[in-house]
Amino acid sequence: MARSPSPDLEPELDRPDDEGAGSEAEAPSRERSGPEPEIYPVSLDEEAIDPDAAKVVRRLVRHGYEAYLVGGCVRDLLVGKRPKDFDVVTNARPDDVRRLFRNSRIIGRRFRLVHVLFGGGKVIETATFRKAPPETNGRDGEDLLIRNDNVFGDAHEDAQRRDFTINALFYDLEHGEILDWVGGMPDIERRSVHTIGKPVVRFLEDPVRLLRAIKFSARLDFGIAPDVYDAIVCCRHALRRAAKPRLFEEVLRLMRGGAAHRSLWIAWETGVLDVLLPELSTYLADREDEDDTVWRILSEVDRRTQGEGALDDTVLWAALLLEPLREACQGERDRVEAAYHFLEPIVDRLNVPRRIAEPVRRVASMLPRLESGRVGRLSRSAHYALALEVASLRGASLSGPPPPDVSDALPSDATRRRRRRRRRTRIETNL
Repeated sequence: MARSPSPDLEPELDRPDDEGAGSEAEAPSRERSGPEPEIYPVSLDEEAIDPDAAKVVRRLVRHGYEAYLVGGCVRDLLVGKRPKDFDVVTNARPDDVRRLFRNSRIIGRRFRLVHVLFGGGKVIETATFRKAPPETNGRDGEDLLIRNDNVFGDAHEDAQRRDFTINALFYDLEHGEILDWVGGMPDIERRSVHTIGKPVVRFLEDPVRLLRAIKFSARLDFGIAPDVYDAIVCCRHALRRAAKPRLFEEVLRLMRGGAAHRSLWIAWETGVLDVLLPELSTYLADREDEDDTVWRILSEVDRRTQGEGALDDTVLWAALLLEPLREACQGERDRVEAAYHFLEPIVDRLNVPRRIAEPVRRVASMLPRLESGRVGRLSRSAHYALALEVASLRGASLSGPPPPDVSDALPSDATRRRRRRRRRTRIETNL
């Protein structure tokens, strides 16, 4: 069981190695409250584990607390990827964590957690175990949207409240074991995205989880479990209830991760794109079957992201909307005004910042002259470099190899449903 540190304990900071505590170090306790998890001994790449995250975990454990690496970093280590961020979860309350680390600060109003700060701007986010809110409080029928989950809990409750099984695995650093309360390890082994609990309920609790399911499937090259796929299709309209800034950020994450082609293809096939970007979805439904320009552009985005890192956000949005935007501006005398009318509903629907929307409008108006070699005074424009990059991206995509087949992301019986849905989309957009 966890014990509180002594009130006169001197906060520790920047000790080179917690293992060097010698005889004063306490043996970490194996005692946990609640049901026992499935335990999987694993051999993870120690060099891929952030040493500062390991230091945070070990210091908490040495002072009698439960502490684990959790979430995306554990998932990525298990599938052989190098994590970008490391999160720590513990039964220590935020004030207790703050006392143990002088180099830390408590943040958050909705839920307080601790940022432990290290050199070079590195932050190890350290959160106290939480549990899901009770299903009362007016959360009946379709109104399952979570509005407050600021409740401390135990380790098993923290695992159960998370979105997907593959994101709810805890890594016990001291014993080299994965703690699994939700069946995440079997899903890692079968390379499948599955929710914790009923998919429809989890998506209605937080509709942004639909986009996260798509993102994880695309980035990890995982399949989507059939019941999760069906729930995405069923719940896609719930995205209209999600906070607009979160939708904007999640769309950007789909574009940034090196799997934009696969992500947007799944979003289109499931009908999610009909809700987020009907302008693009309708364009894809109406195009000729041999016209794969959109998928070529997204594949080129992925190629450059994987080779050079994430592209500028404005370039990503311009690339995503480029083909329907070109179509909207075709034949118009004032291309900037035409681009404005095309983008305005998108700006409103997804809360796209003007710092991105305005350059995208300008780039769209500049592309025909760039592609025809009539640069002239365009070179003096503040958006000239962005327009050149977008033109280069489109040109490379059209001259490169065809985009890869990404249909393996869908359940095996999805093709028939996909065709019906595509026909329905055409009908709905013509009403």
